[in-house]
Amino acid sequence: MSGAILQLRDVSLSFKGIKALNALNFEVTRGEICALIGPNGAGKSSLLNIINGVYRADSGSIIFDGQQFVRIRPAHAAHLGVGRTFQHNALFRHLSVLDNVLAGLIRHSRTFLIEHAFGSGRDRRETLEFGRRADEILAFLDLSRHRDAVAATLPYGVQKRVDLARALVGRPSLLLLDEPMAGMNQDEKHEMSRFILETNRTLATTIVLIEHDMNVVMGLSHHVVVLDYGRKVGDGTPEEVRRNPDVIAAYLGTVH
Repeated sequence: MSGAILQLRDVSLSFKGIKALNALNFEVTRGEICALIGPNGAGKSSLLNIINGVYRADSGSIIFDGQQFVRIRPAHAAHLGVGRTFQHNALFRHLSVLDNVLAGLIRHSRTFLIEHAFGSGRDRRETLEFGRRADEILAFLDLSRHRDAVAATLPYGVQKRVDLARALVGRPSLLLLDEPMAGMNQDEKHEMSRFILETNRTLATTIVLIEHDMNVVMGLSHHVVVLDYGRKVGDGTPEEVRRNPDVIAAYLGTVH
């Protein structure tokens, strides 16, 4: 199915009178990798927080997969098919990799507490299904050998992949990645870029990512949206954005 999976219409957000986002409009096409770029404080993370319901926009609306929302809550967003990672790892550091990934399925559980307490048939079937899905995504991201390792003992780059696995295990149709390569060395960035591409191509997941490394952005993205002080100053292919004088001014402070 083609067309826009996500549309933002005149989305604005303020914090104590300071505009974080100003009448923002853009679309994300189903199946693409869309990068959000811009200087620090441009409103990129705030925008992701609106899309998955952490923040509520002051005005405007979001259309996700044909449904229009003024406000969407995080649990509802997850049920609809929106996955999310955050800039800083939010892993349960003293739990195993497997348990961290299984945590990504809590909002998808359909068993009641009483069924879980008494080990009902539905609870046992769901437990087996969730375990199978977790093992599948661990294999996909080359994490199977770390399945039983405590998350805190793993290298930073591997921990970031565990975070990605937790977001993917719920099988989102739209995946929001907030600086998935922050703090990584070049080898780790190369590896994470490969897994992001495979997620897009093999799992057919539409991806919106925030990234500051322009080599990564230009190599990964089909579509780039540029923000500056909450305004959209660029929107197009990587090559179109690279040549846009407003984008150059936002990054370099030049006058044109």
